[in-house]
Amino acid sequence: MNAPFPDPALPQDNLPLMVLIAAPRGFCAGVERAIEIVERAIERFGAPVYVRHEIVHNRFVVDGLKAKGAIFVEELDEVPADMPVVFSAHGVPKSVPAEAERRNMVYVDATCPLVSKVHRQAERQIEGGRHILFIGHRGHPEVIGTMGQVDNGEITLVETVEDVASLDFGPETELAFLTQTTLSVDDTAEIIAALTERFPQIVAPKAEDICYATSNRQSAVKEIAPSCDLVLVIGAPNSSNSLRLVEVAERCGTDAKLIQRASEIEPEWLDGVGTIGITAGASAPEVLVREVVAKLGEWRAIEERLVETVQEKMVFKLPRQLTD
Repeated sequence: MNAPFPDPALPQDNLPLMVLIAAPRGFCAGVERAIEIVERAIERFGAPVYVRHEIVHNRFVVDGLKAKGAIFVEELDEVPADMPVVFSAHGVPKSVPAEAERRNMVYVDATCPLVSKVHRQAERQIEGGRHILFIGHRGHPEVIGTMGQVDNGEITLVETVEDVASLDFGPETELAFLTQTTLSVDDTAEIIAALTERFPQIVAPKAEDICYATSNRQSAVKEIAPSCDLVLVIGAPNSSNSLRLVEVAERCGTDAKLIQRASEIEPEWLDGVGTIGITAGASAPEVLVREVVAKLGEWRAIEERLVETVQEKMVFKLPRQLTD
């Protein structure tokens, strides 16, 4: 059993820097699967293999795959018709695989199975005659992919509680809501509450759309942040789940900073800091966590403690075309 957390209010000048490592953190099953898909595609088809959009939102990971033979592009028209292409973990609109098939392209879909589940739910709600209110962040690849599963007139994006007030649907309108998988659990709960209050007839998904990894990482930050003077979140600025981890720490009253690499840490951040928390977004590999701990160790003596809230055992199967 772990000893009690240190009290950040006590003088820390003569104490080692206490480093609380959140668990779970870092790679989720969907990210591990997506990276392995690219690596196996390179083995199966030979380099180069094209990848539409960053396979996951992490520059370190992307650069590592580039070194192995992956070429990252934003649209299919950048891919030669005779070259294989992988679709990113965030999912793509239906028009993308349809275009690939028209061009007789070999493609492998690395969409996270939990995102694919939301895509299937969207199709079922439309088949049931309902208009979808989709909770998410405009412009995020996952939102673009999910909204691209149905016709434009059948789905409406909702980003905030304020957006709910401006929706123009009557009590007779058949409605359903779905959510992006990487949202803030607390923010999403507020939006859902506003939707259900305004539209009592709205149909909820059978299970929560926010993925297990997003929820678990936010819970882990809630566990450590109140005992920390500063929380470092390792992740990319375009990573939705990483940005949410920063927000979660700040809502606990703790200063938090998003960093991609240890080299971004400024020594003055540790002024007056006795306890620092570290977590990583779902696209950040563990090697970057160790890099950050090593960097902190260059400036202060460190006492490291793992704070685990739950164990994750989720594993997703690879596409058959890479395992047959």
